[in-house]
Amino acid sequence: MASKAKSVYVCNQCGYETPKWYGCCPDCGEWNTMEEEVRSAVSNSKKPEIARKTVFAEQINEISADDEIRFRTGMGELDRVLGGGIVKGSLVLLSGDPGIGKSTILLQICEYLGKNLRILYVSGEESSRQIKLRANRLGVKTDNLYIMSQTDAEAIVEYIKSTKPNLVIVDSIQTMAISEISSSPGSVTQVRETTNLFMHCAKGLGIPTIIVGHVNKDGNIAGPKVLEHIVDCVLYFEGERHLSYRILRAVKNRYGSTNEIGVFEMLDKGLAEVPNPSLMLISGKPKNTAGTCIACVMEGSRPILAEVQGLVASSGYGNARRTATGFDYNRMSMLLAVLEKRAGFIFSNCDAYINVVGGLKLDEPATDLSVALALISSLKDTPIRDDTIAIGEIGLGGELRTVSYCEQRIKEADRLGFKRCVIPKHNLKNISDGFKGEIEIVGASNVGEAFRASV
Repeated sequence: MASKAKSVYVCNQCGYETPKWYGCCPDCGEWNTMEEEVRSAVSNSKKPEIARKTVFAEQINEISADDEIRFRTGMGELDRVLGGGIVKGSLVLLSGDPGIGKSTILLQICEYLGKNLRILYVSGEESSRQIKLRANRLGVKTDNLYIMSQTDAEAIVEYIKSTKPNLVIVDSIQTMAISEISSSPGSVTQVRETTNLFMHCAKGLGIPTIIVGHVNKDGNIAGPKVLEHIVDCVLYFEGERHLSYRILRAVKNRYGSTNEIGVFEMLDKGLAEVPNPSLMLISGKPKNTAGTCIACVMEGSRPILAEVQGLVASSGYGNARRTATGFDYNRMSMLLAVLEKRAGFIFSNCDAYINVVGGLKLDEPATDLSVALALISSLKDTPIRDDTIAIGEIGLGGELRTVSYCEQRIKEADRLGFKRCVIPKHNLKNISDGFKGEIEIVGASNVGEAFRASV
């Protein structure tokens, strides 16, 4: 029986496959995203005989891991997120919104890496002259940086095999294409196959490769989900384009922790590291102003202080409005219900707004107390003390629950000059007797006690 061609339709946003075309993707709900993909099927009776290779397994204790090589990038914040540097033979995916600084940071690290490594920078979006102009602006003048403007993935891989550079940067994977595949660049099939091609090249030759990935309007990485499974590390740039600060986060990392973050500031000469993000995020805090409170969030092993702003105003309409920036909206609604039911603070006829300064996202329960105190402070028009920080999780009964890494958070607040720290009462017994600091530690059992201790 002759081989038959099978057509499937693949969503270019989420990778959903179906034998039937739909105007709207049944999985993600996007319109006009289904693209036809032709796959050949070979009958079982006509499959050619394949000589099977002899396979073997090694005992884990006999496998050596001493030859792991990491290349430092010259940026301590980037090395922290990567787990110590770029691992030899690894495939790293860097994604983020347009204009967030992906190409900028990759070109900047070429200046430091170019001192000892030969780097191949492949761009499918810019010409060599455009990259040269941007390199001049960023001060990149190394002689070991080679620029290629090409979109043919197979030709690029052949060039890599013949020249064997020490590092390869591909910007971006959505512009790369394989000529044998009929679909256009950026389609699900092209992204998957070109990534596989670069992956085999990186693993086979031991050349670390960094690829840039676009994101869709929902903020997810464009292309099939399998793209994130293929690569060894997925880095994501966060931040608003109109703000100068950027946060680099590891979503996946086979060679390091996924809890670390790196903080950068976008300047006219490129991205600059922010070694002390806490000082940056709380600088400019208004004095003696109601509706502000300092929170502490753990990002990996690093405690970071952030300013939480709350605004409560009388509602001019029938339904009160709720808005949260940098904080989970559903959790904010829960906290407002707890404050009204358990603590007696009436928010039902008021609009409530929460904003986290600097673009940081507070996604752990230990920041509940600071958010609640900012809202209560604005409602009562009573400022929280400027030298006070609040740490704690709020339960549905209005009680304060214990939080992890409490002592590390207190030490960070003490280092930055805060004089009082309000924590859950149950956390007091976990503070070591040898802890010495000028900060006063106050334990509270509920939200009302915490507010009275903070003003």
